[in-house]
Amino acid sequence: MSAPDRKEDEVRRMLELRPAPLPVDLAARALVRGERQLRRHNTWRAVLWTVLLVAAIAFTVWALAAEPWVARPSQTTPPSYDW
Repeated sequence: MSAPDRKEDEVRRMLELRPAPLPVDLAARALVRGERQLRRHNTWRAVLWTVLLVAAIAFTVWALAAEPWVARPSQTTPPSYDW
């Protein structure tokens, strides 16, 4: 018997076996688990959007207070005099 024939026989034997029984409450457990995952996903989404909103507000407040686009007057050079 060659290797492919042996593998085919093994597969046929496996397919002829009676499949293992599924738990009766499998669908109910899957539903509960899916709902829990969905709640967790929605909670994380809300938390991340809240963090993003707070960060955007904090950046806006900082930008309005610090005005980083305005050049600060130079304090390192002495004033120039007319020559």
